[in-house]
Amino acid sequence: MSVYNPLPQPDAQTVPVRLSRWRIRGELTRSTQWCLALAGLLLPVLIWWAFSAAGLANPMFMPGPDAVLRRLAHWLQDEGLMTDIGISLYRVMTGFVLSTLLALPIGLYIGTFRPVQALLEPLTDFIRYMPAAAFVPLVMLWVGIDESSKILIIFIGTFFQMVLMIAEDVRRVPMAQIEAAQTMGATRSEVIKLVILPSARPALLDTLRITCGWAWTYLVVAELVAASSGLGFAILKAQRFMQTDKIFAGILLIGVIGLLTDQAFRWIGRLAFPWLKR
Repeated sequence: MSVYNPLPQPDAQTVPVRLSRWRIRGELTRSTQWCLALAGLLLPVLIWWAFSAAGLANPMFMPGPDAVLRRLAHWLQDEGLMTDIGISLYRVMTGFVLSTLLALPIGLYIGTFRPVQALLEPLTDFIRYMPAAAFVPLVMLWVGIDESSKILIIFIGTFFQMVLMIAEDVRRVPMAQIEAAQTMGATRSEVIKLVILPSARPALLDTLRITCGWAWTYLVVAELVAASSGLGFAILKAQRFMQTDKIFAGILLIGVIGLLTDQAFRWIGRLAFPWLKR
């Protein structure tokens, strides 16, 4: 009787390194990772520069990178760029921190206790589909037009999404871990403190990283409310005067700040959870 003999597998040392890079969830050296990241960031800029240098677009509507850099330098020297960055950073991070402080316990309880889930999840799911921009008139009536209104818009834009994502992170904690702790006599509070939270922390950090990015996307909406400074306000003001180079500069600045924030969260994750590959 013949026995099926599978083809011999190549030894791991004989597999070319270039092929291992394309394995599903394969590893990259740090230098390769940085080179690819740099290429991914520079390629759109090079295409943009070539497009504008070839005269394929009206500079009024599509300024080149050199024009945007000149506008950025002028903004920095004469128009208070650092003040705009500082006030926008304050608004975004304050709204985000307030969302985090409230969403963490609510999401934890929604993901842990079914009665809380049944009570709060449908309402949260309903509100999260309402666009934050639609709340601008109400926010102006509720809290006026000072800084609290901008912060509240960012809070509304991030809080309800964050609650549901945190609840889902908590629900992903394996039930076997919870049952093992209960078998050993752990109380409900001990299960939450010693099992659920430690197990869900990496996912919770990723949720905060993602929702912090969403907070930046609501900046322009937040600064619609009677703002006189900030990156979003500068973009809206530049629109009225057809300063497309300044619009590009403001959008790119928000992207750069958001990218730095994202990398800061990743760095914190690598320090806090070194066993995870990030």
